[in-house]
Amino acid sequence: MSVETRTSVSEPAAKQRGTDRQRMLSPTRHERILEMLRASGTVSVTEMAETLAVSDMTVRRDLVELERAGRLERVHGGAVIRAAAPAVAMDSEEPSFTARLEQRRGAKERIAAEAASIIAGQRAIALDVGTTTFLLAEHLKGLPHAKIFTNSLRIATALAGTEPEVYVPGGRLRADEMSLCGPTAVAQFEQLWFDVCVIGVSGVTSAGLFDYSFDDTELKRVYLRRSGLKIVLCDSTKFRRMSLVQVAALEDISLLITEAAPPPDVAAALAQAGVEVRIAAGA
Repeated sequence: MSVETRTSVSEPAAKQRGTDRQRMLSPTRHERILEMLRASGTVSVTEMAETLAVSDMTVRRDLVELERAGRLERVHGGAVIRAAAPAVAMDSEEPSFTARLEQRRGAKERIAAEAASIIAGQRAIALDVGTTTFLLAEHLKGLPHAKIFTNSLRIATALAGTEPEVYVPGGRLRADEMSLCGPTAVAQFEQLWFDVCVIGVSGVTSAGLFDYSFDDTELKRVYLRRSGLKIVLCDSTKFRRMSLVQVAALEDISLLITEAAPPPDVAAALAQAGVEVRIAAGA
């Protein structure tokens, strides 16, 4: 009589083979998971496990790997497709002051008027270079007892002979912008404290504030460091735009004045940074 011999496979060995099989199939599973998310936007762990015929634990491990790779976002009980980051435009060349002054002038006038209403009661005011700050200066000519500090010769000239006292630093003249800059200007204004500063920028993204010029940026940073209230003037065409130099993070400012609501990603970043956004009247 023959005796049938059976070779048993140990349970640990069987589990190892199953694990190896899952590892071999993980690239395929990852692609299937992404296909499901592209089709519906969101998928639960249970649904993925049933479709792929694997355990919930295996799906969760796959989701962790895919999230680390930036392919999806895990949420409670499942995952959602990761939205593409909004496009950010890069501006490498600074237009002339005259050209910038006429771009969106109506919007800039409204922004300037809004800023003037906020700073009317302040005594020590720092005004940055720029077209919108230049338009703001027109609103400040009748301010009694105010001291205005600026590195813009255009602003200083516009305010000459009016109510406020006007102070400019020494330094090197940047002819195209008519701004005073360099270590002397920085050192002189670094010694002061301002009630409020108003700065202009060339762009605002969720990463921060940007400008074209290294030289002018040094003074912008001084104003931000040495002021109580920190105001940025920015028309809506500057959202999602960046330039060569990052001026500051969003957390470094108090208030942003614009004429139209920022796009959702920029608005969310501003809110998270604790920045008040004010929409100028008449927009």
